[in-house]
Amino acid sequence: AFLSLGAAEMEQAEEFRLRSGSRPAVLLPEGERELGTREVTPEDLASLIETATHGSAHTALALVRAGYVPLAGGCRLGLCGEMAAGADGELALRRLSSAAVRIARERRCCGDALRRALFSGGFRDTLIVSPPGAGKTTLLREIVRLLSESGERVAVADERGEIAAVSGGRAHFDVGPHTDVMTGAPKADAALMLIRSMNPTVLAMDEITSAGDVEAVMGAAGCGVRLIATAHGGSVGSLRRRGLYRRLLDE
Repeated sequence: AFLSLGAAEMEQAEEFRLRSGSRPAVLLPEGERELGTREVTPEDLASLIETATHGSAHTALALVRAGYVPLAGGCRLGLCGEMAAGADGELALRRLSSAAVRIARERRCCGDALRRALFSGGFRDTLIVSPPGAGKTTLLREIVRLLSESGERVAVADERGEIAAVSGGRAHFDVGPHTDVMTGAPKADAALMLIRSMNPTVLAMDEITSAGDVEAVMGAAGCGVRLIATAHGGSVGSLRRRGLYRRLLDE
């Protein structure tokens, strides 16, 4: 069904959505559009997760617990369904009901309009705030590249592999010549490891979501490392009303 899209629509596609009992859908800038005539089945979803994890049941269990599976090229397979507690008490997905494949793309020059504001007088701590799906990660990646090309040593805590999309030791996306990337570790842990080991001048991370992330950021600031990060929110004011971010904004 997705292969029926034209080249222009394929270039604009943001996500592919599969929901059991409904037709496949593609998310375009104007909204979702259903494709084809056949409804998605539970077997389709099971096949999708098997393909995404290369048929490894052990790998699949660990990844599905996180609610997503990182894919090649910085893409991500989001998963939804019935949750249940396992023998260890940890919640895990037992039956899938829907999936979303988020498509990552490099948008060079998308940060050009901000270059003067961000770089004039020296780069300062920067937080990119927007609702989900508005392009925070894409903009973050481009700013990391610009900082790196300007001579900054940038350390990227890339927990989900969506910023640099490192595979086989090489970044799929261009994040600049002076950038070091830690992939797979929780952001807070990766940030501390990067500060200790790579001597960065700038620390980059996507989606500050936990108290641990905030503490890692504060620790980096205490070491003289500047920050570029993203957060979900409608505005800076809405972030300030949330206790997790209030201290971060004040600092």
